[in-house]
Amino acid sequence: MCRLLNILLALLSRFLFAIHGIVTVWRVVAVKGEPLYWLLLSGVALLGVEMALTLKCTRNAEWKWFSPMVFLYLSTVIPSIWFLELSLLQSKLPLNTSSGHELNLLAHIPITVGIEELEPENWVAGLEQTMLIVLVLGRWLMPKGDMSRDQLSQLLMVYVGLGADILDIFDTFKEPEVKTNRAVVIVGLALFSWALMQFPLVLTQTRASQGDIPQKSWNNLPCCHGPSTSFKSCCSNEIWSLLLTVGLQDAPFLVYRLYLMIKEQVQNQLMIFFTCKNILIVLLELYRIFVVQFEQQVEESVQERCGALAIYCQTLGGSEEEEAEKEEGKQGCSAEQSHHMDMEMGLDEEEDHRVSM
Repeated sequence: MCRLLNILLALLSRFLFAIHGIVTVWRVVAVKGEPLYWLLLSGVALLGVEMALTLKCTRNAEWKWFSPMVFLYLSTVIPSIWFLELSLLQSKLPLNTSSGHELNLLAHIPITVGIEELEPENWVAGLEQTMLIVLVLGRWLMPKGDMSRDQLSQLLMVYVGLGADILDIFDTFKEPEVKTNRAVVIVGLALFSWALMQFPLVLTQTRASQGDIPQKSWNNLPCCHGPSTSFKSCCSNEIWSLLLTVGLQDAPFLVYRLYLMIKEQVQNQLMIFFTCKNILIVLLELYRIFVVQFEQQVEESVQERCGALAIYCQTLGGSEEEEAEKEEGKQGCSAEQSHHMDMEMGLDEEEDHRVSM
């Protein structure tokens, strides 16, 4: 039953990704007027193969640290967003020579009048916003693998926060100083693509499960943990997650916003707010990394001391046992000697008795 449920959830989540990917690529073909852009569906087309391999090679229908399904979906959506944003930029440039392929293609597709009359900016914004919603819903629907429900809820909340901050990068493209600057728009799209690489990764498994918590006593020493036979990494999962967030999103976004404020003179209330927010988040994440790493080093030091104390106690207990064995051996030898002497004295008395008779 559990296996069947995992298969149904895997199908549903991949179907959701496939639908949104097809709509996004269709919009690119409508704007460009070239059927060659249908090749962008290659990533979505591989979702079936990926699902078969995942169900066959994994125990819980999902990989532990990396999601190939999300990666294949992003490999279709990210290039499509690039083409749509660059086409939108081209339409804003002076001496625009864009053709009317979009209207001709839309005329042959049975869609509603309301969707057909949407502005290109609204199309692009709608696809970008629904992409983040689909990522959260798809992660929620797909099998949770080895994650607990607590870790899954934590991951979904992280996704929502990341998506809101990533979408804000597109608001900078609407600024008068930026909307016709091709280099700044390309850098913003590159940061957008770079930040989305967090979604295929699953590094929120920071809390040990109840079965992974070591015992509080070892060899009758209540202060010591048992010896760990697993490989110890230099950093915990939480530190790796924070480092990825800083390196993939918060630090690059901060540099990008500072460049817009200083070099491009984009100085409005919203830009100042998000720049200050980025500075505060980076500082808090660096502080959290320092605190977690310091606590980990202190815990490892305590465990090393307790391990040394346990070894000393074992050695001391072994020496006491050896002394006790020696003492028992001495007592046994003394008892045997006294018993032998008693037997000799008894024999002597018998002989004396016979002689006297």
